[in-house]
Amino acid sequence: MILKVIIDDQPHEINVPDALLAEARDYFDQIDRDMDRGWQMGRDWIESPDRIQRAQIVADRLLTAIETDNLKLGTLMAGYLLDRLPGLETVEPDIQGEIQNTRFDIGRQPRAAPVVSPATSKQTGAGLSKLEAMEQAGRDVTQVFKVGRGYRFSIFDRDTGTWMDAPLAPTEQEAGRLRQEAFKARYEALLAGG
Repeated sequence: MILKVIIDDQPHEINVPDALLAEARDYFDQIDRDMDRGWQMGRDWIESPDRIQRAQIVADRLLTAIETDNLKLGTLMAGYLLDRLPGLETVEPDIQGEIQNTRFDIGRQPRAAPVVSPATSKQTGAGLSKLEAMEQAGRDVTQVFKVGRGYRFSIFDRDTGTWMDAPLAPTEQEAGRLRQEAFKARYEALLAGG
């Protein structure tokens, strides 16, 4: 996968091999564990960084890696961003040291074209088939992830092309229950053509 990084209006492309994404998951989880203890973002101490704040922190490390020509670290940081922000196309780290001003461009995930196949799935209304709706809902609603002492998931907002974080839940089970409700709502909307 390619991640485009804009630094002072200059584009840089970082090629992250798919194999690296799979192999580095433990490393990415370790980065998250480090951030679970809180992080200094500019002038502010963030007790429990959310998913976007975590990505901004990592993007700052990516900026440092590019500036110091540390290709290995740069590729790992780009891999983290691609793994944690599905659909990410471009990152523009803030070069003034204000991490929270880092911007991300998350492309719209293409909606699967309806497949008419009586053997595999029955087309419903103007929306997707049941199988397609289930697959798309799975891409639009992330798995539950740990944030500080709580748990949450994210939902892809098709209107704005961005990821929205669900409210923080105190337990993984509660976050899982809320995720199931969100998944069901997205699935039903896709079946109806929404």
